[in-house]
Amino acid sequence: MDYSAANLDLWNGLGQFGLISGAILIAYLMYQRLSFFRKTMMPIAVAGGFMLLAARYLGLRLDDSLLEAIVYHALALGFIASAFRVTVKDKKGGGATGIKSGAMIVSTYLLQGIVGLVITLGLSYTLMPGLFRAAGILLPMGFGQGPGQANNVGTMLESAGFQGGRSFGLSIAAMGYLVACSVGVVMLNVLRRKKAIQAPPAAVQPAAGQEGLSGAMPVSLDALSLQAAGVSVIYLATYWVTRGLTSGILAVAPGASGTVTPLIWGFNFIIGSALAMLFRGMMNKFGRPATPEVIRHKNEILNRISGVCFDYMVVAGIASIRLEDIRGLWAPFLIMTAVGGVVTWLYLSMVCKRVYPDYYSQGLIAMFGMLTGTISSGVLLLREIDPDLSTPAANQLLVGSGFAIILGAPMLVLISVAARSDTLTWISLSIMVVYFAAMVAVILAKGKKKAKA
Repeated sequence: MDYSAANLDLWNGLGQFGLISGAILIAYLMYQRLSFFRKTMMPIAVAGGFMLLAARYLGLRLDDSLLEAIVYHALALGFIASAFRVTVKDKKGGGATGIKSGAMIVSTYLLQGIVGLVITLGLSYTLMPGLFRAAGILLPMGFGQGPGQANNVGTMLESAGFQGGRSFGLSIAAMGYLVACSVGVVMLNVLRRKKAIQAPPAAVQPAAGQEGLSGAMPVSLDALSLQAAGVSVIYLATYWVTRGLTSGILAVAPGASGTVTPLIWGFNFIIGSALAMLFRGMMNKFGRPATPEVIRHKNEILNRISGVCFDYMVVAGIASIRLEDIRGLWAPFLIMTAVGGVVTWLYLSMVCKRVYPDYYSQGLIAMFGMLTGTISSGVLLLREIDPDLSTPAANQLLVGSGFAIILGAPMLVLISVAARSDTLTWISLSIMVVYFAAMVAVILAKGKKKAKA
């Protein structure tokens, strides 16, 4: 075997991975050395992505196909690692709060989708007749879901005729981080001046007897290796399950396969998350009990795995943006991101009062950060007012996202359908309005009061 630089298959992937890692390290050093950089609260991965994007236009050669592959796989691996975590229940709200959090997340996706489609439809019938009318569906993918889903859905829209759809979606995701950091920091200061930030309640500790992948940690195997192996095996199982589903659809309904198959592969992280939760549930039932200390240790490791995946996904996603692809799309891009950011804040400021009455400010800041960036940006903003994450707000990001996977399933179908024709775009918009109203009804529903003994 040729181990020299002439063997591109051997060295290209490692070299590109090294460039991404270098961008992260440079951004980290800037964060450590420059106070104004820290004050922006921009996530290090986002800064690294923008630096690598700038370096690309200064002549640095990047492999677009490899960057796209990193974004695609890192999204699924990160979600699988998150799904393995043992979560802490919000004792005051119980499961009802988790469902309402999920409904809030999905309703925000829907609201962003409605805003995006109204803007692109309006522009396509007036000032920009050549605009791809379903382009607005990328607003919730970029803002609400982040670069991973913006990449997948943007690629899907490109196959439907939207030239530059992938770069357009990734640009929205990048702008989403800027909105999360800039608007989030401004609103944190506003809340502080109004003295609207409540003191965090006592921390909620995990109950004894809960467990992670297994009971005790074997001394002959590194803890990180064990958890990484579990995540990797679940992702391999995700591949085979997804392949089996798409093959079955092709055999049973060949006509629908062309539409459904790309959708299933594009959202394979949902299948991976479901398999991870199923495996975790089986281990909880049949595995050896673990102590709270072991659970905490495993969750920390899984947090690190998902964090690494999401950081590399963010850097690769931003670096793979091709600005020339959105040259004629600046008007819808700027209008969508500006209006989308304002509407997202106003909507969350209303519904969070209903869902998180005991930790409103923490819940609002965390959800806004996540629904314009990712979970990491939500936690980053939350730590400014809840440094120890002692409120249930951080946990609701994960629990709510789990419920959102179930509640948001119909929206995945609408994304695929909306791009097929102008008529279906209007139909999808109408259905999104109805489903948004349904999610709001779930949020406003009153829980049953427990009978007194």
